[in-house]
Amino acid sequence: MGILGTLLIGLLIGAVARFLKPGEQPMGWGMTLLLGIGGQALGIYRAGQPAGFVGAVLGAIVLLVVFGYLRKS
Repeated sequence: MGILGTLLIGLLIGAVARFLKPGEQPMGWGMTLLLGIGGQALGIYRAGQPAGFVGAVLGAIVLLVVFGYLRKS
């Protein structure tokens, strides 16, 4: 997958993760993009696996929870 594909998939994963996690996440589209790429980088996602998208979204939700705890302290 090229860089553009990674960026687009990352943005989609970040947006889905932010939609699924309850509460407000004060971040722009750039942080959403980085969140989705971070979800992919956790290693759950493998290119070409349909369930990998779900794993990347779950990874991004975990990162959102960690980001929320770090932001509070």
